[in-house]
Amino acid sequence: IKNLLQHRRISQPTGLPSCGSVFKNPDNDSAGKILDSLGLKGYRIGGAYVSQKHANFIITEKSAKSDDVEKLISFIQDTVLKEKKILLETEVKFIGEKS
Repeated sequence: IKNLLQHRRISQPTGLPSCGSVFKNPDNDSAGKILDSLGLKGYRIGGAYVSQKHANFIITEKSAKSDDVEKLISFIQDTVLKEKKILLETEVKFIGEKS
């Protein structure tokens, strides 16, 4: 367990506010690696941005709105579909109503 936790601390943005792993991995690939290959690490909308440590995590600053996260997720999905012809499915679940 200690080794697994150490690996997580090294490879994931633990200690920062995020919604966890955002996208499911497509068959025979890694969502994080796809996003990294497209240069999306650090891409920001409002107070939400793609983690520099692991691209499949969206970090939220105190100023982030849920709409920032949703727009960022949509932007990422659109970019990956356009550039890689892969439709990324979210692991996160959306609740509530859009305003």
